[in-house]
Amino acid sequence: MENTCNEKKLKVGIIGCGGIANNKHMPSLAKISQVEMVAFCDISKEKAEDAAIKFGTEGAVVYEDYKELLKDKNIDVIHVCTPNRSHSTITVDALEAGKHVMCEKPMAKTSVEARRMLAACERTGKKLTIGYQNRFRGDSRYLHEICEGGNLGEIYFAKAHAIRRRAVPTWGVFLNEFEQGGGPLIDIGTHALDLTLWMLNNYKPKYVVGNVYHKLSGKENAANAWGPWDPKKFTVEDSAFGFITMENGATIILESSWALNSLDVGEAQTTLCGTEGGADMKDGLRINGEDLSRLYETKVDFNSGGVAFYEGESEDPADMEARAWIDCILNDSEPVVKPEQALVVTEILEAIYESSKTGKPVYLNN
Repeated sequence: MENTCNEKKLKVGIIGCGGIANNKHMPSLAKISQVEMVAFCDISKEKAEDAAIKFGTEGAVVYEDYKELLKDKNIDVIHVCTPNRSHSTITVDALEAGKHVMCEKPMAKTSVEARRMLAACERTGKKLTIGYQNRFRGDSRYLHEICEGGNLGEIYFAKAHAIRRRAVPTWGVFLNEFEQGGGPLIDIGTHALDLTLWMLNNYKPKYVVGNVYHKLSGKENAANAWGPWDPKKFTVEDSAFGFITMENGATIILESSWALNSLDVGEAQTTLCGTEGGADMKDGLRINGEDLSRLYETKVDFNSGGVAFYEGESEDPADMEARAWIDCILNDSEPVVKPEQALVVTEILEAIYESSKTGKPVYLNN
């Protein structure tokens, strides 16, 4: 991506200096020459101070109250890396303060909160994007090109995969329903659904049926990638599944889990079935179809430089996400992940939770 404003440096403030900021946002921003991280905020002053020392410019300011940070008129961009409960409030305040905002996924806990974010974006004219970095993987970009080119025909059936056998995050507030709004569905299911909707270029759901389960969360001393969880603190679901019917009749099945007795695992993956061909990410990227009355299957290799027109396909998706985001601000272009797209993801996730509670389909009007 080529910048037309190469000399300008954007001043960035980080709100929330926990794991996602330290492992994704700040390291990626640090690699961009047009960025200066000048302000850091966290309810733990020590975390903000550590972030400022590691990633900040000389004289970087540390805050415990994000509203004080937003008063700095020199800051151009805010990255919101807090628990889901505060995404909407902080984002709206930042947009109203004249800042562009990158908010970590999901957009918000609820569709009402997400719509407030979109309205603030439209009202202020500032840019807003959501952190769905899996769109920037080499296989995702290649498959998106195939879909855009019509190679799969009309895609009428898809699956969004986010299944872990035993990988429950036991740190932070992941298990806290009040802070997060849910478990694996809103945490990793959101990535798989975003990928799938993006491939279909279809953001018009008609109705949703869903089921949410708390079947394994009560187990004591359970086997888990990050050590046993505390059943008393596990207030979110351990798995959730949704059946989504789109206005054009297409069907999407969304499956998500942190703990499920299944060996068919994989996350941030999609399976697509169209009238001219299909694709899936279950064993690398595989394309299938029919040619000259014969069925074929092709596996696309992203490790040997085989995709010539994707230079730098080995670049980390988080780095590409950050670079594309900064580029869209410098060049006044649209972000790759548009807030109105992320809103639909939140609407569908919310509908799955609601359908599970009521036992009824939830109809969505666009």
